[in-house]
Amino acid sequence: MTMDPQLTTGICARLNNPENDDDELFNSQPVVQFLSFKRVPPSGGASTMDRYRVIVSDGEHFLQAMLATQLNHMVEEEQLLKHSIAVIEKFTCNLVQGKKLWIILGLRVLKKEAEKVGSPTPLQPRGGGNGPSIDTQAQTPAPVSPAPSTSTSNTNNTVIPPQPVRQQTQSSRSGRSAIYPIESLSPYQNSWTIKARVTSKSDIRTWSNQRGEGKLFNITLMDESGEIRATAFNAAVDEFYDRIQEGKVYFITKAKVNLAKKKFSNLQNEYELTLERSTEVEECPDAADVPAVKFNFVTIAGLQEIPKDAVCDVIGVVKEVGELSTITSKATNKEIPKRELTVVDRSGFSVRITLWGKQAEQYNATDQPVIAFKGAKVGDYQGRSLSIMSSSSLYINPDIPEAHLLRGWYDSIGAEQTYQSHTSATPFGGGVSFDRAEIRPLNDVKTSELGLSDKVDTFSSRATIMHIRGENLVYPACPAQGCGKKVLQMGDSWRCEKCDKSYPKPEHRYMISMAVADYSGQAWFSGFNDVGKLVFGMSADDLVEIKDRDDTKYNQVLESAIGSTYNFACRARQDNYNDQTRVRYGISRILPLDYREEATYLANLLLRSEWSR
Repeated sequence: MTMDPQLTTGICARLNNPENDDDELFNSQPVVQFLSFKRVPPSGGASTMDRYRVIVSDGEHFLQAMLATQLNHMVEEEQLLKHSIAVIEKFTCNLVQGKKLWIILGLRVLKKEAEKVGSPTPLQPRGGGNGPSIDTQAQTPAPVSPAPSTSTSNTNNTVIPPQPVRQQTQSSRSGRSAIYPIESLSPYQNSWTIKARVTSKSDIRTWSNQRGEGKLFNITLMDESGEIRATAFNAAVDEFYDRIQEGKVYFITKAKVNLAKKKFSNLQNEYELTLERSTEVEECPDAADVPAVKFNFVTIAGLQEIPKDAVCDVIGVVKEVGELSTITSKATNKEIPKRELTVVDRSGFSVRITLWGKQAEQYNATDQPVIAFKGAKVGDYQGRSLSIMSSSSLYINPDIPEAHLLRGWYDSIGAEQTYQSHTSATPFGGGVSFDRAEIRPLNDVKTSELGLSDKVDTFSSRATIMHIRGENLVYPACPAQGCGKKVLQMGDSWRCEKCDKSYPKPEHRYMISMAVADYSGQAWFSGFNDVGKLVFGMSADDLVEIKDRDDTKYNQVLESAIGSTYNFACRARQDNYNDQTRVRYGISRILPLDYREEATYLANLLLRSEWSR
């Protein structure tokens, strides 16, 4: 029988001592036993992430601590159990309502399943207070409220152990206060300093409204514990815009901590910073201990599982580069430069990525580089697309393992492959999925008034095509990849206003409207190109050619689709036509019947029924 690892005797008493803030303590790596875990739901505001409150023991005493959110998976995946023994590799402390709250930033499990060591007892708070014991605090949710909820990104970068966090200023050679991890920042602290890398920096943007005019820019800051957004307004823009450079590391203090405005930020942090004229920013010459950009890549094929308007990180090879063009903003009536890239990866899929503003103008990479995109916004136009926002970043030929693997793959076999776009893989609005268990009868869809509220409702249906409207079944579209806009014939050519180009011929696309029925009733469904291709088994160009050549055969193609049954994932939304409100049912996904899947579903229903008992 193997012996359990030796716990670090007396560590709980040392951590509980409010006067014991020496660097030796924070540089130590104590061995402790975990006695309990308690899930703490989000405390409100913009936080959406659970946290875990834990009780740790040194065999003599126990005290309360919090797991950093990047360690949540260890509890959820049962890598860390009750009575597990682990070495705490990185930890820090936050003062919350005058009490110490220990935050575990990194740990390594020494023994997953162990017996409880000793009979540890609670520690009384020291420093003259009459507060509750540690045991009582473990039942009190109040200290958890200001605890941050931040990044879930994982990284293998080497970092130094964080410095102690405390209310008084730490004496150091530079006179700087203690370094706080980004994850520990909250509005309840008055004096703090962070050491962080600028991973992205926006252009200066201006606004004008009834309250006046102004300007702003924002940056994303990152350290080993997480990320946070910082914004400078007006005079602070003049003060900091030229001083702060993307990629460099800075000491930042005396900024204001606010609740994050999630409308403008895609970071997993419930707080954000405001840089003011009194904010102090000092470049750090020793930046080796601050990690570079953290990526959490998804494959291009995997974009189908990412919901619309979410943000993600993607890496791929640029297969095609579009021309620089402009669009006119409806809000400001200003022209905005844009450029579209087609990017591929080893999943066999391609995606259209739109660059805006200076990024579109300054993009000049050639020879099909590898590009990593951080914080790209997912769109559902014609399936799946990505858009690079002001808070997003792109890195051309980054020196990371994923980029080297992609380069080698593409140069050897990838350049000769054909790729499937999300447009052809899934219909528009691909974020809606078909759920067999949630099939709703058409009559139930109507009586439930889906689509009549302000939001878009979704539903799954199984229905049979009863009639297809032959008028306006196809339209001439721009042949440029990722466009699909209607083109106008001008002489011998076809003009696309969006691309500002003329083409010798269009690419026809479907715009199908059909009556479908099930046992309960009938409804009109509408769909686009991929719906028509599946229903008719041919492209819209082929169907147009048949119609031009033989009207009888064209009608036969339409009639052959009648009576076919499909699974539909739909969106119900309200619109107005001739001053009348109506609900339109748009097909987000159409799937042929899968008889094996259906048989399995029915068999499982029987197994769960009373008949099987």
